[in-house]
Amino acid sequence: MKRLCLVLVAFVTSGCASYHSHYAMFPAENSAGEPRQVRLSWQSADYPDWWFTSDKATAIRVETQCSERVWRLRDSADPQAGECGPGIRACGEAGQDLHAPSGKLATEGVRCMVAEPSDPQARVAGIGGSLDLLVSCAPVSTTVQAGDKKRNLDYLRASPVPYTVYVRKAPRGSLRAKMPEFDDSVCDVQ
Repeated sequence: MKRLCLVLVAFVTSGCASYHSHYAMFPAENSAGEPRQVRLSWQSADYPDWWFTSDKATAIRVETQCSERVWRLRDSADPQAGECGPGIRACGEAGQDLHAPSGKLATEGVRCMVAEPSDPQARVAGIGGSLDLLVSCAPVSTTVQAGDKKRNLDYLRASPVPYTVYVRKAPRGSLRAKMPEFDDSVCDVQ
């Protein structure tokens, strides 16, 4: 009986998930109008339909070339998701972001970025080979002074039309799962 219990516990806790890395990189402009690469990335655990656990995913990281600002888009399954609305979203930070359509300072209650804006029930784990990314905010200031050095905090330009982003999915740990790197030589020119 003890051996059967141990086998059952091992089976239940090991799970049957497939682990994947997801990433995309595309050219766009930052809010200052400079051409930049934008990279999205996240991890997922995909369970078979018959398994008792639903699929899980990390937050989507949105990074803009030459910028230190990293956005994290979270869905309602993530306890760290902000209270700025439904869907896969990233909320504004008081004093750092402007709501582009209104021109007013964004607060924690304003959705600055939304993945799959047409689906308020969307979850990161359910994203397939492409996603729509709507950006509604712009930085209050593209740079900040940090001692004798300037830090770039600019990010993807706001647009009333979502960006369509094509996503690659690869088994975690495989060679195909390695994300493309930014070419930082563009940043040194500034």
